[in-house]
Amino acid sequence: MRIARYTTGEDLAYGIVEGGPGEEFILEVVGDPLYQTPQPTGQRVALADVRLLAPVIPRSKILGIGKNYAEHAKEMGGEAPKDPLVFLVPNTAVVGPDDPVVMPEITQEVSYEGELAVVIGRFCKDVPRERVDEVVYGYTIANDATARDLQRGDGQWARAKGLDTFCPLGPWIVTDLDTSDLSIVTRHNGKVVQDGTTADMIHDVAALVAHCSQAFTLLPGDVILTGTPAGVGLVESGDRVEIEIEGIGTLGNHFVRR
Repeated sequence: MRIARYTTGEDLAYGIVEGGPGEEFILEVVGDPLYQTPQPTGQRVALADVRLLAPVIPRSKILGIGKNYAEHAKEMGGEAPKDPLVFLVPNTAVVGPDDPVVMPEITQEVSYEGELAVVIGRFCKDVPRERVDEVVYGYTIANDATARDLQRGDGQWARAKGLDTFCPLGPWIVTDLDTSDLSIVTRHNGKVVQDGTTADMIHDVAALVAHCSQAFTLLPGDVILTGTPAGVGLVESGDRVEIEIEGIGTLGNHFVRR
């Protein structure tokens, strides 16, 4: 099931996305599906007639995972850590499909990172990896935009990863997905720059959720970013980055300076 958060120009709504490519439509549901079983209202709208929003705004936190692909760790000039490298991102970094990623004056080196994102569906702590499926609501796509100069200068990643608009999510949440070997392709101005697979993750989804839950109580709507394949690069104002993940769809955003 594909769950979207959207607007037709009035109040935001949630719905189930149905139909094949180019023919998608949304069946509106009552309330937030994170907290109740989706119940259709009877309203139906073409996907082309809505503005998709970020499918979830975490009420608590976003947990990023650094250097979870060996080749990406190498391109960043180091080895992958033995245990998952976890960092926090504020929910003010979240934007949706086609929203601009605004690069502030404090950074001159911004890059894209295409990633699979895990959406938590229930309160949980100390989750054993064999029970991770019980606490995951679904999966979406993230662009873990990063200010590389701030990352180098600060020595930790709060500003570099957490600037306003630096965490696009979308286009929707897929609730039933085998994440063991999904293609991840990132295009920068139409050119393929990342072409990887989740099979190359050093720590898989189950390991990441279990690890994070040892440190933090996970809440419904929390998001875990699972790391990016090799091929990251810098963007300039006006550039567009599109991330396509098999079984989910495509997330696209422009980078701008204002």
